[in-house]
Amino acid sequence: MLYTSPGCPDCAAVRRYLNDRGVSFVERDVTAPGIADEAKARYGVRIAPITVVGEDFCYGTFADQKTKLDALLRAVR
Repeated sequence: MLYTSPGCPDCAAVRRYLNDRGVSFVERDVTAPGIADEAKARYGVRIAPITVVGEDFCYGTFADQKTKLDALLRAVR
């Protein structure tokens, strides 16, 4: 799952990263009613992007997430 916000360059970078690797995901827009609250309740943050892989998640800039995403995706493949 990928929590995003419209116009967010880091959200677009994570989306592109996942698509380039053939990873399917459900995208949730944090500006839609209730979605930011859902993200806060589940992951403790309301900011985008939040990337969820299995039971793990990461958030912050794409640069902050990339190393963890590389490891998480290797683990699930």
